[in-house]
Amino acid sequence: MHSFMGGGLFCAMVGNILLVVSMATDYWMQYRLSGSFAHQGLWRYCMSGKCYMQTDSIGETTHHRGALKPTYWNATRALMILSGMSCFAGIIAGILSFAHFSAFERFNRSFAAGIMFFISTLFVLLAMAIYTGVTVNFLGKRFGDWRFSWSYILGWVALLMTFFAGIFYMCAYRMHECRRGGGPTR
Repeated sequence: MHSFMGGGLFCAMVGNILLVVSMATDYWMQYRLSGSFAHQGLWRYCMSGKCYMQTDSIGETTHHRGALKPTYWNATRALMILSGMSCFAGIIAGILSFAHFSAFERFNRSFAAGIMFFISTLFVLLAMAIYTGVTVNFLGKRFGDWRFSWSYILGWVALLMTFFAGIFYMCAYRMHECRRGGGPTR
C-alpha cells in the first residue's frame, strides 16, 4: 500500500512541476512569420527576439503584431491553473495519507488524493483539447510553417503523470479497504 502511495506521490509531484513549467514557458507553438521565427505560450508571444504580453480581456479576438490572441487561451489558462491547484491539493492529501490520525478514520485520504489527481487530469485534458483543437483548426491554417513545441508536450506528459498518480492512489485505497475487510462481498 505504501509503495503505491509513494509511486503516486512521485508521479503527482513530477506532474505538478511539469504543469507549472508548461504554463510558465512560451513554447506551446512555434511558427514562421514574415520570414522570422516566432513562438508563443499561454501568457506571451515572442518574435524577433522580443516578447510581448498577451493582454486580452475575455471575449476579444485581436490580431496584434502578427500574433493571434483568441479567448481560448483564457480557457486553457484557467483549466491549467485549476489542474495545478487540484494536483497540489492531491499532493497534500497524499502526504497526509501516510499519517494515521484517529480524527480522520472516516475520511480516507488516499481515496481523496486519487480523486484530486483524476480531477487534475480532467482539467489538463480539457485545457490541452481546447488548445489543440483551436490551434489545429484555426492557427494551423493561418500559419503555413508551424508546430507544437516543448511546453505543449510537457502539458501532455503532466496529464499522464497526474493520471498515473490517481491510479496509484486508487490502488492504495483498494489495498487498504481489502486489509480492513471492507472489500467487495460475493
